[in-house]
Amino acid sequence: MNKKAILDSIKKVREVSPKRKFPQTFDLIVNLQNIDVKNPEQKVDLFVQLHYPRGKKPRVCALVGPEMEAKAKPLFDQVILKEEFPTYAKNKKAAKKLAGSYDYFIAQANLMGEIATAFGKVFGPKGKMPNPKAGCVVPPTIDLKPVANKLEFTTRATTKDEPIIKTGIGTENMKDEEIADNAFTVFNAILHAVPNEIHNIRSMFLKLTMGPVVEITNKGPVFKEIPKKPKKEVKK
Repeated sequence: MNKKAILDSIKKVREVSPKRKFPQTFDLIVNLQNIDVKNPEQKVDLFVQLHYPRGKKPRVCALVGPEMEAKAKPLFDQVILKEEFPTYAKNKKAAKKLAGSYDYFIAQANLMGEIATAFGKVFGPKGKMPNPKAGCVVPPTIDLKPVANKLEFTTRATTKDEPIIKTGIGTENMKDEEIADNAFTVFNAILHAVPNEIHNIRSMFLKLTMGPVVEITNKGPVFKEIPKKPKKEVKK
């Protein structure tokens, strides 16, 4: 797979996708093969550093002690202090709502035990626990500005129950070259994460949030039109 093939597919996606009233996200979809996602050694879970920001600022919540409150508040969308943890431990509904509201959670490293106790049962299955691979578990003395900035250039590429990876790589407001570079960066990261590299990649697609799918191939983009369901006849 080369950048030109990706660039041609981006142009095709723009051509076939209806315009919306909001900037849609470009999603990269990678179908894997000969991979057992139930085997922890073959499961893919990457936090990929992109060369260009995704175009949509991630929503981030910090779980910290009072010593980090002042520097966390200006940078993150919400700050939850240590004294508030028990509230979420007792209220599973509130914890679920919190997990669904944010893309990343920053954790103060020396509080990870308490964070796991309070949020682990809800955050764990949703893949929302603060992850050191993303740089989200930090010491209390750290400068948080580089941490916040890094997350704007981060996308997560992970397999769940099926050998499929779907991740956002930009928005339609970005330049085609920037989106192509981000897509190529993610592709390369996945390529080196699977055991047999290119032989584990079945196919790759691009789409906008509410648009049709375009397959990326070295022979040119392939528009995958999804047949519309026939309308049910209304009985008179």
